[in-house]
Amino acid sequence: MAALTKRQQTEFEAAAFRRLVEHLRERSDVQNIDLMNLAGFCRNCLSNWYREAAEAEGVALSKDESREIVYGMPYEDWRNLHQNEASSKQKAAFELNKPHK
Repeated sequence: MAALTKRQQTEFEAAAFRRLVEHLRERSDVQNIDLMNLAGFCRNCLSNWYREAAEAEGVALSKDESREIVYGMPYEDWRNLHQNEASSKQKAAFELNKPHK
């Protein structure tokens, strides 16, 4: 593995994050419950992690602000445009796979 500087590592991680967020914005057909069932995280998880990272650095960021960063629009707007009611099969899978806190 190539030796990366801390700055390069941070820049590459940031670029990968931006690309993931862009991909998720383009794939609005993929529902959060599907992401949770298959990968164990969703857009909301990403926005929570972003907010937690900001807060760890002393930057106040609201839940709504961090969600808008990930969704590219206010969360309620995204929900109204793209979110479908979860099927009983999706809900059952989520109950089996949901994270334990």
